[in-house]
Amino acid sequence: MPDLSQIVKAYDVRGVVPDQWDERLAELFGAAFAEITGATAIVIGHDMRPSSPGLSRAFGKGAAGRGADVTEIGLCSTDELYYASGALDVPGAMFTASHNPAQYNGIKMCRAGAAPVGQDSGLADIRALVERWAADGAPEPVAEPGAIGQRDVLGDYAAHLRTLVDLSGIRPLKVVVDAGNGMGGHTVPTVLADLPVELVPMYFELDGTFPNHEANPIDPANIVDLQAKVRETGADIGLAFDGDADRCFVVDERGEPVPPSAITALVAARELGKTPGGTVIHNLITSWTVPEVVRENGGTPVRTRVGHSFIKGEMARTGAIFGGEHSAHYYFRDFWNADTGMLAALHVLAALGQQEGPLSGLVSAYDRYAASGEINSRVDDQEGRAAAVKAAFADREGVTLDELDGLTVTAADWWFNIRPSNTEPLLRLNVEARDAGTVEKVRDEVLALVRA
Repeated sequence: MPDLSQIVKAYDVRGVVPDQWDERLAELFGAAFAEITGATAIVIGHDMRPSSPGLSRAFGKGAAGRGADVTEIGLCSTDELYYASGALDVPGAMFTASHNPAQYNGIKMCRAGAAPVGQDSGLADIRALVERWAADGAPEPVAEPGAIGQRDVLGDYAAHLRTLVDLSGIRPLKVVVDAGNGMGGHTVPTVLADLPVELVPMYFELDGTFPNHEANPIDPANIVDLQAKVRETGADIGLAFDGDADRCFVVDERGEPVPPSAITALVAARELGKTPGGTVIHNLITSWTVPEVVRENGGTPVRTRVGHSFIKGEMARTGAIFGGEHSAHYYFRDFWNADTGMLAALHVLAALGQQEGPLSGLVSAYDRYAASGEINSRVDDQEGRAAAVKAAFADREGVTLDELDGLTVTAADWWFNIRPSNTEPLLRLNVEARDAGTVEKVRDEVLALVRA
């Protein structure tokens, strides 16, 4: 019996292949996905990992065995799969382990219209069915199994994105893109085609063994090459995508990283320009800048927990036009509330290309505070250490505490949040303040408590 508790996470399936799961299990997941969603048709895509084609094919075989017609779109980014689910209005499955190392693979699943499938929205039911079938034997195929066909949607995906951002009249830009040997190497050339962009590609060769660096640009070590290339070529901007190309990180013309909160604020201002008075979702770790900019542009900011299922749920509930996270996930109402780093990148290129100044000057209005970045501490007793931090700040004058997601402590000039990791014995700390000295002071005090 496979131990599905090790691979079925809060939002997706993810584990080492073939040690934790394989094509036999993928076929059961496909059958269970079709059964639980009641789908008569589904769409499947996969990234460039060596195990992805076989796993996705097995999943499709399982779904077809339950009567669902299967459309395979082959190599794609995760947001391209979301596009296909939205445009075709069918449930979808993407085979990727995002930024994880090469031996991993996973499945991101959604209902029709790219609506998320997580623990509370079908994933727990899918797991239970797979466990039952793994123990008792899979059910017999239905009398009329579904058909399996192929379709290329890359051109349609790129064309759709280009309808959502006005890139007409932008000035010529030199753009360095580090695809990290991930799916950005597949999608970027088509999306940026025919724009006045001189593209400087880095690591566009699709290679799921990640020979140059991990496709995880949230780690500063993985954007060093991009920073150097931007400076070396005198580029206007650098973009880094993760392995499945649903997240995009930005560096300015000096090679300096632009915080995802600043990108969130910039895109929010642009979206509010199109839809005055709209609602914008931001998670509780984004900068104070984000709700400030939303209010300054006539919008309503809504603060939520970290995680795409919470963001997408709040977007659906509030009718929000846009949402952003500190991890460089960007969500758009015009993209079925799904996340797409590529669309955020197009917004940044449009904003940069419609004015003459450098990117550093453009984003300075959206980067107002000092921040620590996310600091991880390995602790054996997450609850106990968090309780110690809470006790230390509970009675301080002028300080408020809330526990929407972990513990957030807010004062007039600073705030911090500590959250336990869902998957590792870690506490994650984020600090923001009006100046760097205060960030260091608060950071050191909290870390002393966490690591005591």
